[in-house]
Amino acid sequence: MSKPPGQTGTMEANRLGTLHLPTQGSGLQQVPQLTVVSPSGGGKATPPSKHGKKNAPLERNTDEYRQRRERNNMAVKKSRLKSKQKAQDTLQRVNQLKEENERLEAKIKLLTKELSVLKDLFLEHAHNLADNVQPPSSTGTESTIAPSTIQDSTDQ
Repeated sequence: MSKPPGQTGTMEANRLGTLHLPTQGSGLQQVPQLTVVSPSGGGKATPPSKHGKKNAPLERNTDEYRQRRERNNMAVKKSRLKSKQKAQDTLQRVNQLKEENERLEAKIKLLTKELSVLKDLFLEHAHNLADNVQPPSSTGTESTIAPSTIQDSTDQ
């Protein structure tokens, strides 16, 4: 490709943008830059080498078409199996958590009942202690000791 004198680079247009190819007058190799020339201003600019592969329609009787269909069918089957397996795993996990929840709720009921029994025993014991303690007498300096608290000095 020949350049007119005074031109510093070449421009090649494609359907997404303009590719600016700088000249090699300085002796250094420069990387081409792709700029987007789109009226909407959005989207990504892609190199021209990636455009032709996906958009070109294939004829149904070609080997490439059959290979692509076969690969796509396999990918769809794999995706559906993976999705089905994930749903089964989730269902299994839900059932495990339900069983654990039921077990924990039964344990809560048992512990609540045990706590109630222990509270009743404690209150009964505290009431019995209160009944055994006699109030101190207000007539004199002598203290009254309950008979059950007196110990013989020989027992020690």
